[in-house]
Formats: sequence, C-alpha cells, structure tokens
Amino acid sequence: MARTRIKLASTDVDKLNEIVNAIKDITSKGGIALRGPIPLPTKKLKITTRKSPCGDGKASFDRFEMRIHKRLLDLPADERVLHNIMRLAIPKEVNVEIEMLS
Repeated sequence: MARTRIKLASTDVDKLNEIVNAIKDITSKGGIALRGPIPLPTKKLKITTRKSPCGDGKASFDRFEMRIHKRLLDLPADERVLHNIMRLAIPKEVNVEIEMLS
C-alpha cells in the first residue's frame, strides 16, 4: 500500500506544532492511522562575530544561534485526507515537504 511522508521544518517551534496538530486533527477525522510526529534532531546554526568593527579595544564577541526544528509524519495515501492537508494555511516560517512512498 502506498504511503505518504510529510517532513516539516521551521525555526518557530510553536507554529510547527500548530501545523502538526492540524494534520493530526485532519487524519483523525478521516479515520486514518497516523505515525508520528517523530521529532528529528534540531539543527543549530551558530555564528560568532566581533563587536568592535575596527579590531581595537576589548575582545568582545556576539554569539548568534538559529535553531531549525523538524518533524516527520507517515500516513497511508488517502486522496481526501491529502487534499485537506494541502488546503491548510501554512505560515511562511514552516517548510513542508510531501513525499509519496510505495
């Protein structure tokens, strides 16, 4: 039976969880068994820069970090449920990738 894998990624964990909960509601109303959400490891992007532009003075640094949170959902391929999932209003902070597996 064909399966659908949905990969979600976002820097805002609250909006990511909202989308996951909306997908869970759609699948429960459609009567489909959902596997997930499986939390994947969070990617941390770190950048360290000098505060002083000229290089003189105190050796003080700014440290910036961006975290990318990921979730994975597996569900059987059902046309009605997938159509409802694709009609969801996805915020631009959330990246969605839908993959059909055999």
